[in-house]
Amino acid sequence: MNFDRSGADALMEITSRPELVFVRGQGSWLEDHEGKRYLDFIQGWAVNCLGHCPEPVVKALQQQAATLLNPSPAFYNEPSMNLARRITSASCFDRVFFANSGAEANEGAIKLARKWGQLKRNGAYKIITMDHSFHGRTLATMSASGKPGWDRIFAPQVDGFPKADLNDLDSVRALVDDQTVAIMLEPVQGEGGVIPATRDFMQGLRALADEHGLLLIVDEVQTGYGRTGKLFAYELSGVEPDIMTLGKGIGAGVPLAALCAREAVSVFAHGDQGGTYNGNPLMTAAGIAVFDTLTAPGFLDSVQARAQQLSEGLWDLSAKWGMGGERGEGLLRALLLGRDEGPAIVDAARNWAPEGMLLNAPRPNLLRFMPALNVTEQDMDTMLARLDEVIAKVRS
Repeated sequence: MNFDRSGADALMEITSRPELVFVRGQGSWLEDHEGKRYLDFIQGWAVNCLGHCPEPVVKALQQQAATLLNPSPAFYNEPSMNLARRITSASCFDRVFFANSGAEANEGAIKLARKWGQLKRNGAYKIITMDHSFHGRTLATMSASGKPGWDRIFAPQVDGFPKADLNDLDSVRALVDDQTVAIMLEPVQGEGGVIPATRDFMQGLRALADEHGLLLIVDEVQTGYGRTGKLFAYELSGVEPDIMTLGKGIGAGVPLAALCAREAVSVFAHGDQGGTYNGNPLMTAAGIAVFDTLTAPGFLDSVQARAQQLSEGLWDLSAKWGMGGERGEGLLRALLLGRDEGPAIVDAARNWAPEGMLLNAPRPNLLRFMPALNVTEQDMDTMLARLDEVIAKVRS
């Protein structure tokens, strides 16, 4: 099968894509239009938490598609209520608003915090976020993000997002004033280079927020739903946030996200928040299948086992090749290369024959690993062995 350049030219140009088309996937493997297979350790940027075409999700979609697709968010539907109850029962939150993407959930979190500030803090609206953070691609979430240069791409930016340094509590404290309403962060900065917030920092933020009457918001779009070995990453620090956002893995490949909040913070008035497809039965039915799979006995234990295997394997590679070690939480990890060869390794791995491998380099000097949470021990060993071969080729 030839690559259809005319079809590609009909798509809006937003990123550089290789000349291949993926046509099917199963588990940790993808197949392109020429029949070549690829071991996938990107998984849609941590979206496909159960791998490609997981049976529970496929079954849930098939059954729900034949029952009810979208009655409108102006009415209740059973899958959305059932998924919301599962999330609140497993977390410290009381209310859930379902959205279509992590950026939309984060936009909702910003709106909710500002509405709470209007009602509870004399109109306070500033949300302290972290340098090098990533919260999405809407105007407000780009402004909230600390990605270099994003404050100029679509200027003027949305006001009210002073930037602190991750794991530097004093830098956060210095930004608090009478217009501050919340502190917002990712428990692990994914796009920023897989940098975890320390336990002390998370606990310090909770104490600082309590001291000044502020909200603590955790963006768990990438870390939520088992990615760190806990159902939610905030559990690693023993803190309870006021607002949490979920996305990516919550739907295991379908467009589903969530804004979660405590009862006292759930201050939206009717009409403040909505969306045509929000909480539709088709997506939330898939979400139930994902949640039930992840919370089945032993599942998170297996995530932790594979995380240990990945961490140890990356440390071995680092020692062999004189690199800078590895870091991360659970199955969100980075290999610190010590030199700017990430893009070359990504290209070489993808072009490897007879089977390719999909890796990600969010920064030139590191690789990020986001495998399926149910990746097998064998596939993990295969990835580590092949990565060793790719590094050898690139460095030769």
